[in-house]
Amino acid sequence: MSPSLKYPIAAFIFFVLVGTALITAAPQGFLEGQLKIISHRPVALADENTAPMTARNYADYPLSILTRDETKQIARITADKDGNYRVALPPGDYILDVQRGESAQLRAKPQPFTVVANETVHVDMTIVTGSSAEADTPQE
Repeated sequence: MSPSLKYPIAAFIFFVLVGTALITAAPQGFLEGQLKIISHRPVALADENTAPMTARNYADYPLSILTRDETKQIARITADKDGNYRVALPPGDYILDVQRGESAQLRAKPQPFTVVANETVHVDMTIVTGSSAEADTPQE
C-alpha cells in the first residue's frame, strides 16, 4: 500500500474508534404486562365431536408497540405461555395494541403508555374474541 493512502486510512479508523467510544447508548426502560383473552363464543352442549378446551395460544394474538401518533410500529411482541410479556424500549410515548388479522373477530382498546429510562411500566391488554367482540372491552 502506498504511503499516501496509509495516513488517511489510519485517520479514518482512529476517528471511527473515537466516535464509537463517545457514543453511549441511552438507558432503556421496560414495558411489561399480561395479555388476557376473553372468549364470547356461544356455549355448545358437550358431545363426542366437541374438542376439549386447551390453554389459550397467546402466539395467535401478537401485540404491536406503536408511536404515540400510531404512524410507525416500534416492536411486535408475543406473550409467553402464561400471557406475560416484557420488552426493553427507549424512553418515549407509545401505544400498545393488538395486531389484528383481516378476518379476526376481536376487540381490544389501544393502551397509551410512557417509558422512562431505567424504569418498568406495567400495561395489561385485554382482548375480547368471538361473536360478541363488538361489545365494550374491559381494561384494567
